[in-house]
Amino acid sequence: MNPLLTRRRFLGASGALGFGLGCVPNWLLAAPAELESDPAVFRDIVRQAWIYAYPMLMHYQTMQKQALDPQGPEYVGGFGVFRHYSELFTPKNRDVVTPNNDTPYSWAWLDLRAEPWVLSVPAVADDRYYVHQLVDQYTFNFGYVGVLATGREAGDYLVAGPDWKGEAPAGIRQVLRSGTQIAMILGRTGLRSAADLPAVRELQQQYRLRPLHAFSGTPAPAAAPVVNWLPWEMPRDLGAGFIPHLNRILAFCPTDPSEVELRQRFARVGIGAGLAFDPAALGPAQRQALAAGIQQGVAELKAKGATLRSSAGLFGTRAAMHNDYLSRAAAAASGIYGNSVEEAIYLGSRFDSAKQPLQGGRRYRLRFAPGQLPPAREFWSLTLYDLPDRQLVDNPIQRYCLSSRDPLVRDADGGVTLYIQADAPGKVEQANWLPSTRQGPFNLILRIYGPQRQVVSGEWTMPGIERV
Repeated sequence: MNPLLTRRRFLGASGALGFGLGCVPNWLLAAPAELESDPAVFRDIVRQAWIYAYPMLMHYQTMQKQALDPQGPEYVGGFGVFRHYSELFTPKNRDVVTPNNDTPYSWAWLDLRAEPWVLSVPAVADDRYYVHQLVDQYTFNFGYVGVLATGREAGDYLVAGPDWKGEAPAGIRQVLRSGTQIAMILGRTGLRSAADLPAVRELQQQYRLRPLHAFSGTPAPAAAPVVNWLPWEMPRDLGAGFIPHLNRILAFCPTDPSEVELRQRFARVGIGAGLAFDPAALGPAQRQALAAGIQQGVAELKAKGATLRSSAGLFGTRAAMHNDYLSRAAAAASGIYGNSVEEAIYLGSRFDSAKQPLQGGRRYRLRFAPGQLPPAREFWSLTLYDLPDRQLVDNPIQRYCLSSRDPLVRDADGGVTLYIQADAPGKVEQANWLPSTRQGPFNLILRIYGPQRQVVSGEWTMPGIERV
């Protein structure tokens, strides 16, 4: 899921990245320290830094619209408050790519510099799924609160920044430590059907955020300094503007021990926490190397994205990701804020079993053999999106996905066959019909919430999509 950048916009903007270096706004101006003079080395460092920065820049773009711009439609209300999204998505909703109607979102941003925050959740029934995914500024998933990670009981959870050294007060069930001073919470609440929306809304209203002093009844600490956040503009800030933005973001990201040498390497081209950077102050060879390094980074990201078939290995903690920066960037480009594999796995395809693109107007089927339905501890769903925009597809029955919560009809042998086509199949098969586009390409995404061991290990794979 990427709420703010469609694939078409990214690919369209990428052609302009690295250009326009001569037009520099005032907030970029300041001479950096002496920089790397070898153009080839300069280019390679920029390439590596752009890939490293890409998910952080996309995360910053989300924060800009959700937490910093009160005039924007995506504004959640600033820091420390939830905004709940509890309406069903339709093809008319186009501000979110690859949306789903399984788990309406609850979104919040936390500034952890002055003190931690407490996330409080209610008890839920055995058949209710919810999760709160905690994401740092690197886009690592540093913690989870939800039925799979922490259980179904009510509880209070402390979300602390990297510099906090206090003691958790009585009543806190767990301390979740962010590696950065700004953190995001993305909540998802399982939705059974449209009739379940009132119950989901009632549950969302019970998710609560409080600063630590309000929870513990102690005096409030001194407020953190006001931040002069940089304005965000596409495509400039994925091009020449990416370095000043990265430098501002890194000021809130203490250096992880695994990245000490990497940060030192980045400093050779003017990248570092809080450093000023002026592209106009570069020599001609350095300017060309900056543009070339960005373009190489874009090319690597596109190539990696073309190979993706599963979310496994794309989302998780820093330890789980092993500092695989290209995979982290590809994850952000394909659908930022995916869950760690312990929580959910996303499988999908835009090709049929003959390796031909899925195409509107054709008929397909996806058959799960007896005993081979997606192994999910919670539930699974299959959603269809058009390409390249990755939006839901309008259809006469307003059905955008099929899931384990639907009354699917079994085959004679106990298997399940799903029918993917624009026109309605026979009467018996209509319960298993997922309407497709009438023309143009599309793709399918299978979401498995609470994937069982054989999914995580790769022993179970999504069957091929057969053209009929």
